[in-house]
Amino acid sequence: MRKIGIFALVLVLLALTGCSGQTSSNDQKDGQKKESSTISLGVATWVGYGPLWIAQEKGFFKKNGVDVNLMKMESNTDRRTALAANRIQGFASTVDTHVVSAASNVDVVQVVALDESHGGDGIVAKKEIKSIKDLKGKRVAVQTDGGASFFWFLYLLKQEGIDFKEIEAQNMTAGDAGAAFVANKVDAAVTWEPWLTKAKDTEFGSVLMTSDVSPGVITSTIAMRQDFVKGNPKAVKALVKSWFEAVDFFKTNKQEALEIMGKAMGQSPAELEEALKGIRLYDQEGNQKLFGTKEQPGELYKLSKLGAEFWKEHKLIQNEPKIDELIDYSFVQ
Repeated sequence: MRKIGIFALVLVLLALTGCSGQTSSNDQKDGQKKESSTISLGVATWVGYGPLWIAQEKGFFKKNGVDVNLMKMESNTDRRTALAANRIQGFASTVDTHVVSAASNVDVVQVVALDESHGGDGIVAKKEIKSIKDLKGKRVAVQTDGGASFFWFLYLLKQEGIDFKEIEAQNMTAGDAGAAFVANKVDAAVTWEPWLTKAKDTEFGSVLMTSDVSPGVITSTIAMRQDFVKGNPKAVKALVKSWFEAVDFFKTNKQEALEIMGKAMGQSPAELEEALKGIRLYDQEGNQKLFGTKEQPGELYKLSKLGAEFWKEHKLIQNEPKIDELIDYSFVQ
């Protein structure tokens, strides 16, 4: 009888364990179906990304049902590595940077445009240099291993029919390029503020041109992991909606917006206001025009395609990514 009792007890325990295991399995399946409401986003302390901190501070993210963790990462390489490792689900950068990510087998898709440079970037040059064509054979400091400055410079050269090989390029970051020019070590530099102003203050330098001559070429967007976007469309929609609300808040509450952004980026409201003169923020209407639709793509498609062509031509990428897979038109509508 004792043996029969023990045997029966074992059967009961096994049955309970089986039920418990089945429940756990079902819970896991249910969990897999649930969308995430949390997004970690890699961002640099660039003025054009400032409204993201407005959305956080004013509670727009929370109101729209998404928890966004803004992670400061100044390097595109660091952001791309973190995205590939799924430590972040998206990051803000220029369109050409996202093209490089896609070509590097990091499956990303652009979901919203943030800003475009409209005078914030520029080329400084010695006063005797009067045009882009005058840069032939001159020492030009520019970051030649990728990035917005190089992409914009290649665009300008292409417009003038100039081969990049005709330029004596010196590889430097935008900041170092500006400093080198002010120190009179190069003939010209592709840079940004405050080096544009500092160049004008020298006896030998001037601003040859700024990015307002080419609207939209230096455009920043948020690109996200494709698998996250497909599995969590509500969270992505909430992120995009919050951006639009933050841009609208900036328009109607400028002083408070400048204070919020300045606190996040370590700048005074006055400094930010001055920097913002060189960019344009994309609201919902601007996004809809830039993105267009899948059937009738807007300028974002052309810009992404141009980035792929430039980077492949200059051997920064081996293969052009599929542009159709690099843009999701649905979230800005």
